[in-house]
Amino acid sequence: MASRILITGGAGFIGSHLADNLLRRGYKVRALDNLSPQVHGADATRPRYLDPDVELIEGDVRDPEAVREALRGVDGVFHFAAMVGVGQSMYELAQYTAVNNLGTAVLLEALIERPVERLVVASSMSIYGEGLYKTPSGRLVTCTDRSLDELRRRRWEPQNGKLETLTPVPTPETKAPALASVYALSKYDQERMCFITGAAYGIPTVALRFFNAYGPRQALSNPYTGVLAIFAARLLNDKAPLIFEDGEQQRDFVSVHDIAEGCRLAYETPSATGDVFNIGSGTPRTINEIALKLAELLGKATEPEITGKYRVGDIRHCFADIARAKQVLGYGPKVELEDGLLELVGWLEGQIAKDCVGEMRRALERRGLTV
Repeated sequence: MASRILITGGAGFIGSHLADNLLRRGYKVRALDNLSPQVHGADATRPRYLDPDVELIEGDVRDPEAVREALRGVDGVFHFAAMVGVGQSMYELAQYTAVNNLGTAVLLEALIERPVERLVVASSMSIYGEGLYKTPSGRLVTCTDRSLDELRRRRWEPQNGKLETLTPVPTPETKAPALASVYALSKYDQERMCFITGAAYGIPTVALRFFNAYGPRQALSNPYTGVLAIFAARLLNDKAPLIFEDGEQQRDFVSVHDIAEGCRLAYETPSATGDVFNIGSGTPRTINEIALKLAELLGKATEPEITGKYRVGDIRHCFADIARAKQVLGYGPKVELEDGLLELVGWLEGQIAKDCVGEMRRALERRGLTV
């Protein structure tokens, strides 16, 4: 008999792709999703991209009754429901804490009453803060926060106490958290709550730290979602992508298809229990590189707008060391960036995106969250 899987946030970007992956392998899939207007639009109904074989329960993860209903007859859970975005989390603290922290607690209380075979929780690379670095002598160091004084002087690159510029290297799961935003704090809390509760009640638990996911179905009108979706929304409206600092910060862009496969592998690998795994591409890319490549593929002769400003909560460089996921899960990214961007561009044809980036920028500036 096929296992039935619940995905909280299962009507969203990553959740819906995971649902496709699981259905292809014979699982039954149920999604609990509140169809948030910020993600799905003001008059949201079941997304057309959601496979008809997915049983959708419209409800909030903070609602104990909805969660209990969603858990009926379920064998395993992927917990994806969350508010995402560093910038917004710095002024909507109550909302982020309610959805991400309280929502996780409500789910876990329901799982205490009705344990499942496995719980996989979506975490984030944001909990690392700055990634791992090495000094000119080759010594590995964890970087301290960049000072506001240095950032006001547009000195973007982290330095050590000797004022030597540090070189970013792949960040492993062993790096200690450095929580630079309320969003990062909430994701770390989700991780720890799931591990603590899972250990106490015999629920095998795995946490996956996603890096910068991209692909079809991203919420184009949400200015706090993934950077590629934000750039796409600007370009579709013939506006320049907005880039903080100088655009040379490095990130790890990973196809949503690779993330979905990593999630399934984590569910099906018993030895992954109790551990955390980076799910990324393992390849650093600069923000400028990504913006220019997307504009080129969309046929837009649009140069990015470099703001030369720092956004509170942002970090300079972070990209994944995926050795642990390769060794334990058998994970390996299969979608090359060029191919993934071509797929994204194909999906963007005919899409309508409301550009809310200007509104986001003003919201941050009003609160002094850009310097």
